[in-house]
Amino acid sequence: MRQILKSKFFLSFFAVLLVFSCKSYKISELQNGDLLFVTAKNSGLSGAINNVTQKQKNASFDHMGILERNKGKLYVLHAAPKDGSQKQQLKDFLKDQSKDGQAIVVYRLKAQFQDAIPSAIEKANSMLGKPYNFNYILDENSYYCSDYIERAFRNDHIFTLEPMTFIDPATGKTNAFWENFYSKKGLKVPEGEPGCNPNGLAASEKLERIKILK
Repeated sequence: MRQILKSKFFLSFFAVLLVFSCKSYKISELQNGDLLFVTAKNSGLSGAINNVTQKQKNASFDHMGILERNKGKLYVLHAAPKDGSQKQQLKDFLKDQSKDGQAIVVYRLKAQFQDAIPSAIEKANSMLGKPYNFNYILDENSYYCSDYIERAFRNDHIFTLEPMTFIDPATGKTNAFWENFYSKKGLKVPEGEPGCNPNGLAASEKLERIKILK
């Protein structure tokens, strides 16, 4: 009996070690400049963003950030409703997303575009501290998530701004959420105005999809 209990203990112990080693191995694979995309929810603002921007069947995102490796530590540079443009430790970024049951998908610039990463991270750091852009209309004094990343890479022309659309594909009319969203702000729906979104950036041919981080 004692031998059986001892065997079970060691099996459990090694199982725990395996789980943690797999998790740390996944994180250790992350590279400086990797783009972390957060999967979209089905409702609310997240669902409304995805409804009018989704471009790929296997890609449905409502947030993103860029990974920075600095002196052995991992950070995510991103623009979020809470705290605006910020540098957050990776572990805290992952914790925030997991609270809402959202997963992280890693994308990486293809080899021929990797040279753009150092200057992009430098630019992203220079934009820290700016408030979040809750209107999603381009503004030099505030940023939303994909806008922040597009600006970081702008000098190297990695991403492009495109005419925004708020049309519901199912109806061919302006999505009701966005109609109400801008009405409350006393603004006209910025249909056709230049902008970007996480789904659009994820669809870039300059990126490759790497894996999912849980």
